[in-house]
Order: sequence, then structure tokens, then C-alpha cells
Amino acid sequence: MGGNPYGLTKLNPAFGGRILALAGRKSAKKLKRLKEQQTEVKLETSKTSLDGYNGIKDNLPSKSGIINDDFAFVNEKSEVNSVTNVIPSRGTVLRACTVTSGLIAALGLAIRQVSQVASSGGLPVFDCSQVSFDFQVWHLGLITGSVVLISLSRYTLLKTWPDFAESSEAANRQVLTSLETYDYLIVAFLPGISEELLFRGGLLPLLGLNWKSALAVAALFGVLHLGSGRKSSFAIWATFVGVVYGYVTIVSSSLVVPMASHALNNLVGALLWQQTSRSSEQISS
Repeated sequence: MGGNPYGLTKLNPAFGGRILALAGRKSAKKLKRLKEQQTEVKLETSKTSLDGYNGIKDNLPSKSGIINDDFAFVNEKSEVNSVTNVIPSRGTVLRACTVTSGLIAALGLAIRQVSQVASSGGLPVFDCSQVSFDFQVWHLGLITGSVVLISLSRYTLLKTWPDFAESSEAANRQVLTSLETYDYLIVAFLPGISEELLFRGGLLPLLGLNWKSALAVAALFGVLHLGSGRKSSFAIWATFVGVVYGYVTIVSSSLVVPMASHALNNLVGALLWQQTSRSSEQISS
């Protein structure tokens, strides 16, 4: 028998095939087990990622939450805008003043005209035209007295009544901020003339030239001055002013007196606000 140079016994081919088959099955099992381990690792990783995503998702605001937050932000902005008075442009203020004054004057003239026709026709209606546009020298005393009384009262209340000072400041700032000084003549005289034409030239004589009617018309005058940052304190002030204008109308039977008083008081108030605002700016700077 010839020797094997490596000292190894030569295997039977059939046995060797079984060994190879067994080794193949073991390798297949190992490979399968390895694949299962890899699959488990992938599943665990996916599960971890999904849990992480769910955790992040739970911490994120829902769609409805975002909408609610948006609405809350919008409502907050709307509330701020409603509280903060937007300063209109000069042209806007002058146009609004002109149009509004024209409409008020037209209504006052209509009341006076209708009352005159009704009275002439025998109806028990006071002829509002009896409160005329006549002017006499002694009316100057009524005009001067009412302007001094109202101006001093305004100045005192601005110093002693914070709520009134705030309301007055809000109203003046909204109307006067964008205007030039000479524009004050327009926003003082147009409303002064037109409002007196309606309230003291139309409504007051229509109800009767007496104190009860003067108080009723003044109260309506005060209520209509609410809004645009003006509170009840400003309405009370406007009612007081309306009583003064009613008084000078009854005493003089002339529309010129309350018209002049109203317009001049508006002008004094505007100039006083301008001076106060400039003083405040100089102090702050």
C-alpha cells in the first residue's frame, strides 16, 4: 500500500457526501437564524422609530389646536385694533367732517321747513323758524360768557377727572392728529354750525322753548357723542354743554348765539389739545 504524503486517510465518497450535506444543512440553519436575527433587529428598530414618531406626534398640536391658536391670535389682534384708535389721514378727517356736517345741517333745515309748513297749515306745531338767525350786539355777552364758562369747565375737568381726560384725549387724538392748525377752523365751525342747526334750531323749538325740552335735547346730544374712544364721562360733558347752548338759545331766540358759542368752544378745545400735546412731547424728548 502506497503511503499518503500528508498522513490523511482517504474518505469514502458516499460518506463524504453525507458530511457535505450535513454541513450544508448546518450552514443553512445558521443562515436562516442570522436572517431571523436581522429581521428582529429591523422590527425592533422600526418599532422604536414608530414609538418615537408617535411620541413626537403626541407632543405636536393637532390641526384643530393650530386653528384655535390662529383664531386666538387673530382675536387678540382684533381686540388690540378695536382698543387702539387708528389715526385717519387729513383728507379722511376733512371729508368725514364735511359730509357729516352737511347731512346734519340738511336734517335740521328739513325739520325747520316742515315745522313752518305745518304751523302755517294750522297744525299745533311750533314754527322752528321763530328761532331765527337774527343777531344783536348784546348777544356778544351770551357768546363770550358761554365760551368762558365751557372752556374753564373743560380745563378743570381735564385736571380733576381722569376718565374724562382719557376720553377727551382719545377723541381729540383721532380727529386732530393729522390736521394742520388752520384745519381746526373747519372741524370746529362746520360741526358747531350744523349740530346747532339740528339740535337747537330744529329739535329744541319743536319740543318747546323751555327747560324740559332743553334738558331732553341736551341728553340726546350727549348720548350721540359716545363712541370713538369717548366714554360715558364724555357724554355727561356733552350733555352739560348742550344745556348751556340750550339756555343761550332760549334767552336770545337766535341760532347765531349757540352756533358761535359751539364753534368757538370747539376751536378753543382743539388749540388747548395742541398746546398740551406739544408740551408733553417736549417733556418726553
